[in-house]
Amino acid sequence: MASIPATQVEAQGEPGGRSQVQSDLPEERERFIPVRKSDLLDALIDHGALASDVERARFRQFWRQLASIYHYISFDQLEKLRDDYYYFSPELADIDHLDAETLERLHSEFDDTLTDVLKEANFVEVPHDDITHAHSQRHILQVKIETPTEDYREIRFFHRGHHTEQVETSSWFGLRKRRVDVSVYDHVIVMVMIKRESDLSKRQLKRLAKNKLRPGSILIKYFRNIARSDLNMLFPEVRVVMSAFDKVALGLPAIAGGIPIILNLLPTVTVLFLVIGFYLGITGEVEQDAVKKAFAAISGLAALGGFILRQWLRYQRQSLKYQKEIADNVYFRNINNNAGIFDYVIGTAEEQESKEVFLAYYFLLTASEPLSQTELESRIEGWLKERFGLDVEFAVDDALRMMNDLGLLKRSGDTLSVPSLDDAMIVLDRHWAKFFPVPTAVART
Repeated sequence: MASIPATQVEAQGEPGGRSQVQSDLPEERERFIPVRKSDLLDALIDHGALASDVERARFRQFWRQLASIYHYISFDQLEKLRDDYYYFSPELADIDHLDAETLERLHSEFDDTLTDVLKEANFVEVPHDDITHAHSQRHILQVKIETPTEDYREIRFFHRGHHTEQVETSSWFGLRKRRVDVSVYDHVIVMVMIKRESDLSKRQLKRLAKNKLRPGSILIKYFRNIARSDLNMLFPEVRVVMSAFDKVALGLPAIAGGIPIILNLLPTVTVLFLVIGFYLGITGEVEQDAVKKAFAAISGLAALGGFILRQWLRYQRQSLKYQKEIADNVYFRNINNNAGIFDYVIGTAEEQESKEVFLAYYFLLTASEPLSQTELESRIEGWLKERFGLDVEFAVDDALRMMNDLGLLKRSGDTLSVPSLDDAMIVLDRHWAKFFPVPTAVART
C-alpha cells in the first residue's frame, strides 16, 4: 500500500530559479476513456458494421439495458460507501459507543471499498517515492513549505489522467524568464486519515481542535489540474517557511539598517540606566546633561523598536504573500470534499465499466470470426485512436471479466465470441430479474 507515513514532510525551491524541466512523468498509457457514452454509442452506430435499422435499434436497446444494470450495481456500491464512511466523517460529533477494535475493522472496510471503487474509476495510486521526488521540484509555486504530518495516520494520493503544460518561470529577481514543461495530473483525490485520540499528544489534540478536525476521522478531497510538483500543496495544514533566499533578502537590509542605530544607541544606554537608578533612589544624583542623554537613549530605543517592527511586518507580508499563493492555487482547483466525492467516483466507475463492456461486446459481435484477447484489445485501441484521437490502454482483462460475470462471453480455446443481440438481450433480462425476484406466490397468481 503506497502512502505517506506520519513523518515531517518538507519541500523547497528557491525563487532564485534553479528548477529544471520536469520530464519524468510515468510513461504508461491511461486506461480512462474520456468519451461520453452517448458519443461512443453514436460513433459505433456510424461505424457501419450494423447494417439494418432493426439491428441499430436493437443495439441501442441493448446499450440502455446494459447501462441500467451497471447503474443498479453502482447504486449498491454508493450505499455501501456511504455506510462505511459514516463513522469517519469529520462532521460526526461522537463515536464513543464504538470500541477500538470495531473502529479498526470499519476503517479497513472503508479503505478497501474506496480503493476498489477508485480502481474501477481508473484512478491510480501515486507511489510514495514519486511524491517525495516531486517535493524537491518547484515550478509553479516556488515556495518552501512544511506540514505537521505527525497528526495523521496515513495520507494517500490517487490520480487519473495527465498532460504537459508550459509555464513561465523567473529567476534573478525576475530579470531572467524561461518556459519549462510541467507535468499536470487531470484529477487528484487525497485521502487523509487522522490518528485516533489515544495516539495523539495534548499539543496535537489542541491543534486538531483549532482546525475543527475530529481524531479518527478521514478527510477526502478531490482536485483537478494539479501540477505533479505541487502535490505537497494538498497536504493538510501546509505552512510556508521562508527559504534561505528570503531570509538573506530580508536579513541583510535589517542588519545594514540596524547596526548604525545600535552603535548610536550604545553610548547613551549607560546614561539611561543611571537616570533610571536616580529616580528609583539607587544612585545619588545625576547631571542635567545626563538627563538629556537619557531622553535621547529612549528615543533611540523607540527607533530601534520601530525598525524591528518594520522588519517583522516585512517578513509577515512576504509570508502571507506565499500563503495566499498556495491558498489560491488550491482553492480554485478543489472540486469536492468528503462524502460529496462518492457520487462522482461511483458515477465515473459505472460509466467506465459499462463503456469497456460495451466496446468489447460490439467488436466481438461484429467481427467476421472469433478474436483472441490480444486481437480484441488491439482492434479497440486502434478504433479509439482513429475515431477520437485517444492513445489509451484498453482494460481488456476487466472487460472480459465483467462480460463473463454477465454471461455475455463465450470462449473456445484462445478465441472469444459473444451471443447475438437477441440472445444477449435475453441474458440481460435474466440478470435484471435477479435484482427484483418475484415471490413464488405472486408469480403463480
